[in-house]
Amino acid sequence: MADIVLKNVYKRFGDFTAVKDLNLNVFDKEFLVLLGPSGCGKTTTLRMISGLELPSEGQIILDNEDVTQKRASRRDIAFVFQLFALYPHLSVYNNISFPLKTQGIDKKQIEVEVQKIAKLLQIDHILKKKPKQLSGGDLQRVALGRGLIRKPKAMLLDEPIGTLDAKFREEMRTELKNLHIDSGSTTVYVTHDQVEAMDMGDRIAVMNHSLLQQIGEPHEVYSNPKNLFVAQFIGSPGMNFLEMESVTSDGKVLLKFTGDGTTIILPDFLEEKINNKKELSKITWGVRPEDVEIVPEGTKNSLRGAVFVIENMGNHKIIDIKLKDGTLIRVRELPKSKLRIGDNVSITFDMKMVRLFDTESGDSIVFQE
Repeated sequence: MADIVLKNVYKRFGDFTAVKDLNLNVFDKEFLVLLGPSGCGKTTTLRMISGLELPSEGQIILDNEDVTQKRASRRDIAFVFQLFALYPHLSVYNNISFPLKTQGIDKKQIEVEVQKIAKLLQIDHILKKKPKQLSGGDLQRVALGRGLIRKPKAMLLDEPIGTLDAKFREEMRTELKNLHIDSGSTTVYVTHDQVEAMDMGDRIAVMNHSLLQQIGEPHEVYSNPKNLFVAQFIGSPGMNFLEMESVTSDGKVLLKFTGDGTTIILPDFLEEKINNKKELSKITWGVRPEDVEIVPEGTKNSLRGAVFVIENMGNHKIIDIKLKDGTLIRVRELPKSKLRIGDNVSITFDMKMVRLFDTESGDSIVFQE
């Protein structure tokens, strides 16, 4: 298997730039997830790695070899598409064995390899069937088998379980990750589903508007977002945001919630971060639902509101608190919470988990490299 390196990669289609100045390292045997909304450039990136698209600028290196101008057939990479792309007139056996047949591999060796892959994917009982006779999950396994049988240096998967129902997607996430571990392949996986990315990825590369926004392990991207887009896109439910104004009182920096004028006294480490950005006046306060606490009235650094919506999720509740200006703050509570819609409450925050952003640029003020 091998590392994949993209250096200063651009892809243009006429006047439109689909990928801008992308620098990305995928490590040997890593499971990297490319995550982002539709049109952000993630599938184009995958196609450039595979050779189905050639970059307009930049360099692509696979296993220490420059493959920038090499077509897909000259790269040792397997690509699994969202819609499977199986040959409908061929049996499962022949679909899986097709790559080996084109290489002129001996029939006995092909038989051994197909049986090995079929057993790994638990599809040895359907080898004689044709694609139209298979379920969505079985079709996915066949597509994976056709890619894996070549023992490629890398596996590229473009939203391979996006068409499956929610329960089956959950099962397939586990199977795909186990398959990655068993095969030891370097894997790049494209999805727009952040839950899927958090669950599967060794690292996540978040893209938006053709640019790489942030890359890191799931817990790093979740708890230490580099900008407002990443903070908004990662998490279910997403991060809460409040618009704040930086003010000074008795030599200390405070934040004033623009919704009702409540001032928040900052701990020293957050005050220092703002002091280092003296030109900032408008700041976006970000905090995850699990880091918001419902507290007694009059608690220091608290905001007042009323319970607006309650979502019962089984092992927890998501409670929407509507503040005086109409801002909604989502709070994760234990299922035993007795709150009712309309109850007046106060909320405060775990200051260690608060994230501050420059409202104008969207960049994090507290981002830790």
